Amino acid sequence: MDKSEKPSRRSFLKRSSVTGLGLGLAPSLASAQGANDRIRVGFIGVGNRGSQLLHAFMQNRDVEIAALCDVYEPYLLRDKAKVHKRFVDELQARIPQMGETFRTEPKRYRDFRRLLDDKDIDAVVIATPDHWHAIQTIAACEAGKDIYVEKPLTATIHEGRRMVETAARTKRVVQVGLNRRGAKTYQESYNHVHSGVIGTAVVGRAYHVSNMFPNGIGSVGPEKVPEGFDWDTWLGPRASRPFQYNIHPYRFRWWKDYSTQMGNWGVHYMDAIRWMMDETAPVSVTAHGGKTFLADDRTIPDTMHVTFEFASGALLTFSIFEACGGNSIDRGEVEIRGTKGTLYIDERGYRIEPSGPGQFQTWKKLTEPLEHRLENRVDSTAALVRDFLDCVKSRGTCLCPLEEGHRSTSFAHLANIALETGRRIEWDPATERVTNYEDANALLHYEYRKPWKLG
Repeated sequence: MDKSEKPSRRSFLKRSSVTGLGLGLAPSLASAQGANDRIRVGFIGVGNRGSQLLHAFMQNRDVEIAALCDVYEPYLLRDKAKVHKRFVDELQARIPQMGETFRTEPKRYRDFRRLLDDKDIDAVVIATPDHWHAIQTIAACEAGKDIYVEKPLTATIHEGRRMVETAARTKRVVQVGLNRRGAKTYQESYNHVHSGVIGTAVVGRAYHVSNMFPNGIGSVGPEKVPEGFDWDTWLGPRASRPFQYNIHPYRFRWWKDYSTQMGNWGVHYMDAIRWMMDETAPVSVTAHGGKTFLADDRTIPDTMHVTFEFASGALLTFSIFEACGGNSIDRGEVEIRGTKGTLYIDERGYRIEPSGPGQFQTWKKLTEPLEHRLENRVDSTAALVRDFLDCVKSRGTCLCPLEEGHRSTSFAHLANIALETGRRIEWDPATERVTNYEDANALLHYEYRKPWKLG
């Protein structure tokens, strides 16, 4: 797909209506095929999110779990009893239960490159930390595998463009795990927005609220690497540093070298909003905030507010509040305000509220109220997984292909760049460069630690 290309409304409506037919089915029944028709899937990263995806894929009868790969031995062996007690005590539900029963015993790999060398594997699921996604996705493309890769897609904007180019050249099917694309409520909301029910979309907004005051992720010093954990491989292309218990597992999301909350939570909502509003990329970005109220080891803001401006004049705002609490959006997680009404959406339902007349207006309302709540919510991740499997067979385009995942992830990177530079940055979506502050372009990528490289 060309950088400026995006799906037409007609193609999306056709795609979502087909997908909607499958959403009413139990994922395990969507394709009931024999062993010879099964898709052999390898999993790279089987910790918290990787285990969730493992279970989602296992619900499909046309899937064989062919191989597992992880740098932490208890995860690889699927034995929670071997997980370090401190991990379990501090992270509790973030440590997967494991102990699954597989239809056939999967192969086990400590090095993802050996898994990709396995010619019997058709597709891979990449659920490693963010700083690994680009290297592993590109390597998987070159190895001839189709790929389901978790969000946020990348650690840098440069990585995302390289991934898109490589997948196109190698003709691989790639699904990015922005699961709201698989949610029936979001698909129906897309149709309402594009049929003009709320008028012209003017502004979209969302929040991530999680009051971590006062301790945040804690303050600890370097310690000995836990038994069975390959810390050097976990670091991969990032600079070498001592192990800390509040980096891995899971808490890497509060360290900017490995992730950010703009990427972790923000990408979900920014993807949903730009999709609803039919926008590709911002033309300017401003960001405010910082690490101000929490005295923990994090290297990302505890409070942040970002405004994205589109060429159309519409705005998208996103806020991170991790040092305070309170409600964000009533009965929804995403809000889109239009000239006729406002749409509120989450995965359980949506509602449209007509706008009231402002100054000098004599009309009473310009649209009708509408509300829909699902009686039985269909898991959006399961729907996205099913869509991926179907596309592996048909060689069709997934609900969230790489170009879409890259564009949405770029919002997070641009927000972080705007905050780090302390400037309003102007963005050219075609060249993917900052045009008003050349120094900001140095933040579009970083130098990998040897021997790691992109392809």
